[in-house]
Amino acid sequence: MSNIKIDKAPAGFEAPGFFATQLDAVVGLARKNSIWPLPFATSCCGIEFMATMASNYDLARFGAERLGFSPRQCDLLMVMGTISKKMGPVLRQVYEQMAEPRWVIAVGACASSGGIFDTYSVMQGIDEVIPVDVYVPGCPPRPEAILDGFMKIQELVGSESVRRRDSEEYKEMLKRYNMAV
Repeated sequence: MSNIKIDKAPAGFEAPGFFATQLDAVVGLARKNSIWPLPFATSCCGIEFMATMASNYDLARFGAERLGFSPRQCDLLMVMGTISKKMGPVLRQVYEQMAEPRWVIAVGACASSGGIFDTYSVMQGIDEVIPVDVYVPGCPPRPEAILDGFMKIQELVGSESVRRRDSEEYKEMLKRYNMAV
């Protein structure tokens, strides 16, 4: 008896020998189940992420088998931990080196809002330098919270239009961050 769960096919027309659906639905299904995360861990949230990747929680079950450590090969930037203002330009450069489409998760209180470090040297949230798609709360967040944030990214990736990155709204957001369109 197999416990393998097969994802539901997108809505479409089917008959013996063929299946027709929307391109966005097929691309979304493929993308959401093959996300390559790039961990950018600077402190204790990185330890929780290691637990999330380990055998008890196993992020690989969700299609993120391969962690990448090159921004050019990854499509999900997972920022975990305290980001100093000196680290901000480095984080932005890593983000800009990622190919489109790309998504960002801010894991933990420090990446989301600076956490307990309300000082001149700590960035009060990474959304000061790069756009964030999902925020994972906690100090540090439990592996279950990180998995929940990852599943929220999967929902976003699966439902995103192939053409969203060409939209005026997306181009306007990049302009707000002073990024080239």
